[in-house]
Amino acid sequence: MTAAARTPRRPGPLPGKAGDMADNDLGSLLGGLLGGGGKGGGANILGALLGTLGSDGGGNPLAGLLNQLRDGGLGEKADSWVGTGQNASLSGPEVAQALPTQTLDHIAQQAGLSPEQAADEIAGVLPEAVDKLTPQGEVPQGSLEDLLGRG
Repeated sequence: MTAAARTPRRPGPLPGKAGDMADNDLGSLLGGLLGGGGKGGGANILGALLGTLGSDGGGNPLAGLLNQLRDGGLGEKADSWVGTGQNASLSGPEVAQALPTQTLDHIAQQAGLSPEQAADEIAGVLPEAVDKLTPQGEVPQGSLEDLLGRG
């Protein structure tokens, strides 16, 4: 499926160079949270995603991402990652359906991947990352850097 064939859910923010640099830092922090290796560039892509959502002025990119996923029909899965029970799995096509097309295209371009590959990478790391960022079963307040410091 090409980017043109996907139907955008709603426009997403596109950060500039400053946002791109912050995304690299977020990816490094998320890589540490997720144990560093094993998932390849998944932590960097997740950092780019959260950095992109954080540039929207919402203050808490994790809460923004979870709201995007809920609006995209993935509320039950997202809630399972935040909760203290078992984490529901996620697929790349589900990610692609739930996120704004512009956001996924931007992240894929940053990573040198197709949007489908980027969606697969996000799907592979998102449940574990959200689970680790919400150890008390609720989304903490604060910036992503604050959340990662607590993780």
